[in-house]
Amino acid sequence: MPRALIVDDEAPAREELRYLLEEVGRVQVVGEATNGEEALVLLNSLDYDLVFLDIRMPGLSGLEIAEQLREMPHRPQVIFTTAYPDHAVEAFDLAAADYLVKPFDAERLQRAVERALSSGGERAEPGARRDDGVPAAADAERQAVRPRAAEPEPLVRIPVQKDGRTMLVDGDSIVYASAARGYSSLKLGDERVLVSFSLNELERRLQGHFFRVHRSYLVNLRYVRELVPDFRGALVLVMNDRQRSRVEVSRRHARELRRRLGV
Repeated sequence: MPRALIVDDEAPAREELRYLLEEVGRVQVVGEATNGEEALVLLNSLDYDLVFLDIRMPGLSGLEIAEQLREMPHRPQVIFTTAYPDHAVEAFDLAAADYLVKPFDAERLQRAVERALSSGGERAEPGARRDDGVPAAADAERQAVRPRAAEPEPLVRIPVQKDGRTMLVDGDSIVYASAARGYSSLKLGDERVLVSFSLNELERRLQGHFFRVHRSYLVNLRYVRELVPDFRGALVLVMNDRQRSRVEVSRRHARELRRRLGV
């Protein structure tokens, strides 16, 4: 059975997580740490398959621990368990398997564990382009080339959890969306936020002037500033935000994109 380590500075949180993991029954908890330093000692003394990491702890944070895990020869899968949803994008940049916001139940935890264990043999390097690792990628490609409805549905606002509140994000403020391991990351002006919708779900909600340019990217065509060919002959979009974000276009979507943009 896969071995798991729980890292959290609060004893009740560790006890609750251990209890939920016993209900899930997919892993064996063989260690607990109350801070980052203890966690690193345990991680260097035994090969763990899965680590449940709190983020805000005395000393090393969970993000700093995850950063150090990248250097380990046997790098365990990481599931962040935290009361703070505002570090999700940073967590997924560190190739986290999942990001759970407290409180969560056994069902949500089970999905996270199954996702982590199923991807254990294909651990992606942090920051790598997920050109073939997005869930239902092939289906996403097929859906992306289907003709759109002549009269798209009205724009639906996207709910975003932030600082314990639910914010409603208007589609016109979304520069682009990208796939993020079972979630999606929205680029909004100067910030990124994580939502629980898949890219396929966002594509269905954000029709009209949104276009799926890649299995991992859905762009707001109103923000496209330039089309730049890259060294491979493919296209890269430069978006009209302050950072001049660049978004890759897959070859199979390039022709339709040019048609949509009238170029």
